[in-house]
Amino acid sequence: MSAVISEGGVGEIAALPNRERRKQPLRACVQSALEIYFRDLDGHDAEGVYDLVIGQVEPAMLESVMAHTRGNQTRAAEVLGINRSTLRKKLKLYGLL
Repeated sequence: MSAVISEGGVGEIAALPNRERRKQPLRACVQSALEIYFRDLDGHDAEGVYDLVIGQVEPAMLESVMAHTRGNQTRAAEVLGINRSTLRKKLKLYGLL
């Protein structure tokens, strides 16, 4: 199931077949979610969108990479292109450590 970012959390939208989701670049997925978010504001002002997006995307990315590397922080840091201490800091920030 796909998700949409909202001020109150994550809302669900209709699931796309797996094949279709894989064909969409990540950028297009984020852009689509933001278009829905702005449309759903219904004239209200948007604030803190950067923190909102990073707060949704970064922990999901970290969880996926940690699962992919079976919890190996050194390998996860390499996959992400960051150093291991930065990875640990981010994992702690999101309660993933």
